[in-house]
Amino acid sequence: MLVDGHIGDCGRAARAYAAESGAVDVSTLREPYRIEGKKTLGLELAEQLGWTLPDAIVYPTGGGTGLIGMWKAFKDLLSGGWVQGPLPRMYAVQSDGCAPVVQAFEQGSSSCTPWPEPRTVAAGLRVPAPLGDRLMLAALRESHGGAVAVSDAQLIACARGLQTAEGIDAAPEGGATLAGAVALQQRGVVTGGERVVLLNTGAGWLYRG
Repeated sequence: MLVDGHIGDCGRAARAYAAESGAVDVSTLREPYRIEGKKTLGLELAEQLGWTLPDAIVYPTGGGTGLIGMWKAFKDLLSGGWVQGPLPRMYAVQSDGCAPVVQAFEQGSSSCTPWPEPRTVAAGLRVPAPLGDRLMLAALRESHGGAVAVSDAQLIACARGLQTAEGIDAAPEGGATLAGAVALQQRGVVTGGERVVLLNTGAGWLYRG
């Protein structure tokens, strides 16, 4: 079924269909074990860095399950003795055309207000009312991280730069991550010499300084 609208409209249509038909809703964070699966991002990152953790992680945030899953994985690894603290600072990056998490973080809110008329070329970031908003905001604050919004022009330029200069097939969401990291560095939040991991949606790379 093709829905005329955004992902939030699709979710409402899916839940209505599930209520009528008895189908199971397996959308983001509503199906069992989604966060346990997303922990793989954090587990593989720790293993590939020799059971150490980076200083910061910059994550393109739509539904935010990867961010939530990584934070849970790091706390599990710490409590199990696999890694030592401190844990990475977690940073969410969104498009300024749909930035409910950034808005809530800056306002000190514990949950997001649905974003009216979400607009961005980065479809993975076009999530006006993420279900995991409370978990995301808690992880950002507990890790002493933050949230930043970038323009579509910035994320497109960064995606193109990654493709042409580094040979990385970056999605618009990956471009947003790099644009967000640059903005964080300009603010002095992320500093040169730190180990900072940027996530290209599902694939990551290491960025120093």
